[in-house]
Amino acid sequence: MLSSAIGRAALAVFFFLSQVALVGCGSGNSSDPSPQIPYVIVNEVLNLTNQENANLRFDNGAVMRDGGLRGLIVVRQPGGSYTAFERTCPYQPQNTCARVSIDPSSRLFLVDSCCGSRFDLQGQVLAGPATRPLRRYTTSVSGNLLSINN
Repeated sequence: MLSSAIGRAALAVFFFLSQVALVGCGSGNSSDPSPQIPYVIVNEVLNLTNQENANLRFDNGAVMRDGGLRGLIVVRQPGGSYTAFERTCPYQPQNTCARVSIDPSSRLFLVDSCCGSRFDLQGQVLAGPATRPLRRYTTSVSGNLLSINN
């Protein structure tokens, strides 16, 4: 009984120290222009036959939807697969204006009007200051329903 209590106490101390070590692993530089985007649960379903999702019926078509931290961008890739991205820009994501949109002039890339970063339709950086790609979520299709989650 005593060894069980000692084991639980040792486990609690180990857990506490590992948490302190993880917190201490940060860069310590609060001015890092590319801190991590906060994690939020994503579990969205789009009906591909709805008129609001009509752009997803052709390759490189894209729509913006609710979900994620500041919204989602869903793109139909060549070959009929789909990708979904977080709209929060990976460059200074703590700024409320750090939101990626579909470029209205060409619809061939994604842009953050706050910092000027541009991304291709696969979420990769085309022009900075962002250096990280857009956060990507898992997608799957079942019939006419597109599920997006993490």
